[in-house]
Amino acid sequence: MAELANELVAVAGEQGFALLLGRGLVVQGWAIAQQGQCRTAVGRIREGLATIRATGSRGHEPITLGLLAEALALSGEIEKGLAVIAEALAATEASGAKGSDAELHRLRGDLLCRLPSPDLTEVEACFRTALGVAREQGTRGFELRAAVSLARLLSDQSRRGEAIDLLTPVYGWFTEGFDTPDLKEAKALLDTRTS
Repeated sequence: MAELANELVAVAGEQGFALLLGRGLVVQGWAIAQQGQCRTAVGRIREGLATIRATGSRGHEPITLGLLAEALALSGEIEKGLAVIAEALAATEASGAKGSDAELHRLRGDLLCRLPSPDLTEVEACFRTALGVAREQGTRGFELRAAVSLARLLSDQSRRGEAIDLLTPVYGWFTEGFDTPDLKEAKALLDTRTS
């Protein structure tokens, strides 16, 4: 992913394609965050977001803000990440473009869970909202991510049976992609039923 983002940034910069340059910087920042260079990642994502906004484009802003929130959380700035998630959800509400709502609610739950004293009832509500939105929209990938997050929370609360019952049918829909992180994590959670 980092290689492709680097190529996109180089070509878009050369050709003067500001929107693609901005999107490339965002993906580049996200890839950097996955490598653990979170402060650099936050700066890169912010730079990409500013570049995109300068073009007048707002179409992918909510999910871009979600990536920024995730990078902020990885750098230990949970409260700032939660503020960015609130901004992203407000942007989806204002625009009506709610395609990333499920992932934004899941991210909010994830960030809330990272607080020193998380309200697990609120965390669970975020994951259940994410799951409901994904089901309503028919976005199987976001539904899997929400189900995995909720199942992990339930398992951590010694509610393994409920977690397995929730995750089993969602995992069962997939017929390929079992080497992806989301499906690997789902499988690992399901395998806890035999432990």
